[in-house]
Amino acid sequence: MSEELILKLGQETLKTTALLCGPMLLSALIIGLIVSIFQAVTQINEATLTFIPKMVVVGVVLVIAAPWMMDVMNNFTVQLFENLGEMVRIR
Repeated sequence: MSEELILKLGQETLKTTALLCGPMLLSALIIGLIVSIFQAVTQINEATLTFIPKMVVVGVVLVIAAPWMMDVMNNFTVQLFENLGEMVRIR
């Protein structure tokens, strides 16, 4: 296994991880910002006010994006197993 192959595999893994986590993290960030602005305007400092909406939105995004996420994970895994022979070839 060459260094280039290891770096390419690491890059693809990080790219796939970012693609899978991105929608949920982005939605949690947006909801957190909205709730923080709401708390600043109304001066309500309740800890559960930030936690519960984030949980609900991340759950909804997970349910909506689950088919796409499974497709991305499936493509990555199939590609990994298809190229496994080339990756571990003894020279």
